[in-house]
This record gives sequence, structure tokens and C-alpha cells, in this order.
Amino acid sequence: MEKLLQVNNLAAHFYTDRGVLPAVGNLSYELNKGEILAIVGESGCGKSISSMCVINMLPPPGKIVSGEILFKGEDILKKSPEQMRRIRGNEISIIFQDPISSLNPVLKIGKQITETMMSHLDVSKAEAKRRAIEALGSVGIPDPISFMQKYPHELSGGMCQRVMIAIALSCEPDILIADEPTTALDVTIQAQILRLLKSLRDERGTSIIMITHDMGVVAQMADRVLVMYAGYAVEEAAVTEIFENPQHPYTIGLLESIPNPDNGDKELRNIRGTVPGIGEYPVGCKFAPRCDMKSDVCEESLPEYVGWHGHFVRCFNSQRHQRETS
Repeated sequence: MEKLLQVNNLAAHFYTDRGVLPAVGNLSYELNKGEILAIVGESGCGKSISSMCVINMLPPPGKIVSGEILFKGEDILKKSPEQMRRIRGNEISIIFQDPISSLNPVLKIGKQITETMMSHLDVSKAEAKRRAIEALGSVGIPDPISFMQKYPHELSGGMCQRVMIAIALSCEPDILIADEPTTALDVTIQAQILRLLKSLRDERGTSIIMITHDMGVVAQMADRVLVMYAGYAVEEAAVTEIFENPQHPYTIGLLESIPNPDNGDKELRNIRGTVPGIGEYPVGCKFAPRCDMKSDVCEESLPEYVGWHGHFVRCFNSQRHQRETS
């Protein structure tokens, strides 16, 4: 498969009055053409921060301190600001989780889409308008010509999200980053948006990074899954492997918290405790304070991230880790 994106040993810190706070640690993963990669974890696990690093837009006081992000073989972190402006929106687009606040409330929808295209593509105003109407139609918006004249406050949350997807896809990017794209939507609209994203992958070959905490969405959408916890990757594998053979206690906990009709009246599992805040990560395994399987070594040092036939895990106690280090 054609490799579009390769993140190697990425680390990002926040420089604050409290000192230097590590936010992402030694993160590595790949994204192939036409692939949907789900990045999973609770709020505060570093999913969104890592995605902002991919487009080199980590807000201050955050800073990428090491690693490389190879897009089509070239390191994005070495690009000039002007080169990055051409890549963002044009070759890599992002959909944020709050569509209403992401749209300019005083500009009509048509103007927001056409301005995006005219800033990234060498097209006339008339051509941008034609493409905008086509983009709105492609995301299932009825009567897109009339829709161009609407303001964001006239739209539902689901329609605003469709507009954000249309804007993100208007320049036909190679990679679409979808950051919790269905969080603020009701269940029916969620299903429509997910079907839309999957059809865009199938029809256009767009690669998608799907950031979510919803394992149901992962099962429906993903080809591969990367599980993050407290700024670190803790497990990565094909989606079927993750669901059938999870190795990390955190992944197991996430899966056991999903309602399953086959379990009858069995009580859902609750992972005790909460994700530590940035700057409060423990010394050893970041999940150790919440883990029922921890041993002394887990609290003393960070496990290596090791792989076996495409299944990677960061855990001293996993069978896969024992096999790799024996």
C-alpha cells in the first residue's frame, strides 16, 4: 500500500509557568492511502494535540520538541510557514468536533467555501462557486444553490458538520483528519455523517484519521486502531485484532465498557480513576495507577512499544510483550 503519512518518535511539550509539561511522548504511526486510522482514548489522552502536530499547528505554549512527520516522504516540520499554508486545507484538511463554532457566524456558507478554495487553489470566483455547489451536493445537502445563501445560525448541528466536511473536501485533500466529528450530534445524524465519511473514502480514496473515544464508531469505521493514553501510544493493530485480541489493560477496559447484548445482564466495566492531566503523568507506565494488573516494575519504568505481526503494545504484562522480550 502507498504510505502517505509517517509519524516517527513525535514528542510535544507545553512551556508554562509551572514548567515544561510533556503532552505527547515518542508517538509513531503510519497512514496508508485510502485507509481509515482511528485514534482512540478518553478525553485528555493527547489525541487532538497529536493531530494538531500533524498539520504543524500546535497552539502556544505548545511546541514540537522532537521527531519527524513525513508526508509523501517529506518532513512537514521542516517546511516554511508558506509551504505549510499550501499543505493545510489543500493536501491535509481537518474537521473539528464543534462545527458551529468552527464556522464564521457573519459569513454566508457559500462565501466560506469559495474563499477556502480561492485561497488554496488557482481558480476563479465563478469556478470556486461551481465547485462549492458541487461539494455541498456531494455531502448530501439538498438544493445546494439556495443553501449557499444561508448563515451558520440557520443550520442544525448536523448540517453545520456537513458544511465543515464540504469545506474540508473542497480542495480534494489526500488526508482528512476528523476530530470527534459526531460528538455534538444526535444518534441519527451521527450515523449519517459516518456513512458520508466512509463513502468519501470509498469513492475518492481519501485517507482518514478518525479521532474518537467511541469504540462503536471504531468498529464501524476503522481499518486500523491506535489507542493512546496520557500522551503515549499504548496499542495499535488492525481493527479486528484489537476487538478480538486486545493486549493492553486500557484497551481491554475500553472494550469492556461497550454495551454488548450477548452479555445479558452483566454489568459494564468501569475503569477506575481518571486520565492524569498534562504535567501529572506518573513516572513509569502512565496507566499503572488505574491498572488492576500492575506490578512493581510498572510504577518504576515506562514499557517499550514493541510489535508482533503488526500488533504493537506498550505493556510489561501483556503476552505479546513477554513474547517479544523473551
